[in-house]
Amino acid sequence: MALSAEESGRLARLLSEHADRLTQRWTERVGASLRGRLSQAEFARQVQELHRSMIDATRNGLTELSAEQGGELRAVLAELSRGRARQGFTATETAISVFAVKDVLLELMEESPDAGTLRDFVAFSALIDQMGLFTFESFVRTRESLIADQAEQLLELSTPVVKIWEGVVAVPLVGTLDSARAQVVMERLLQTLVDTGSPYAIIDITGVPAVDTQVAQHILKTVVAARLMGADCIISGIRPQIAQTIVALGIEFGDIATKASLADALRHVLRLTGVDSARRHQRRES
Repeated sequence: MALSAEESGRLARLLSEHADRLTQRWTERVGASLRGRLSQAEFARQVQELHRSMIDATRNGLTELSAEQGGELRAVLAELSRGRARQGFTATETAISVFAVKDVLLELMEESPDAGTLRDFVAFSALIDQMGLFTFESFVRTRESLIADQAEQLLELSTPVVKIWEGVVAVPLVGTLDSARAQVVMERLLQTLVDTGSPYAIIDITGVPAVDTQVAQHILKTVVAARLMGADCIISGIRPQIAQTIVALGIEFGDIATKASLADALRHVLRLTGVDSARRHQRRES
């Protein structure tokens, strides 16, 4: 339901003539529900900004929120939603901050009722409903974006690539290795190999609860990609249960070195690099 030009003008006059009282009552009605998570002064500022944007929009003949005259009002509502999403409020709490103005308008209109009061209130309510729904949708989009960003950050944190020796890096995997995470593992490993110039990489799957065909394929693709970069990979953390599963599934690791533990893999790499032999030689000389 859209406002008529006359209804829009009457709403603008009502908002303007009772500006101080309206913003004060609006702030009081919603302030208690914020439970101290937002200061009264900050919320009062938000209400005043919303109030001013509503006046400007309705003075310009706003008939519905999606109209051209509602551009600034939509921007203010979107900014309110984004701020509340980042501050940890719920979508309902955010929308109520807008819907509360209905009660304040009803109080003002009941003081001098006439034949058109009910009709005007219904029209005003329709516009405020549009504002509340727009706020809700903006909040949800922001929250989804925040969740996606946090998931990406967690994914990166869960796949560290650690330099454990000169020329040796390790990727300790913990949890399920799906396609998205495997892609992150591969990208981070390859970038670390480039940055460090390491010729050896240890992929430790001690923390992977189970290895199936899909997980094995992800690991093999990572090993092949690393070899294309000139690095050899050693897979460590092959527990007895995982070894039996790999055999039962018929998974072939080919000429890829596998070790039972990260320590065994590190000793293997040190032998390949000659560090272990050099140390034994130094002990014999001493």
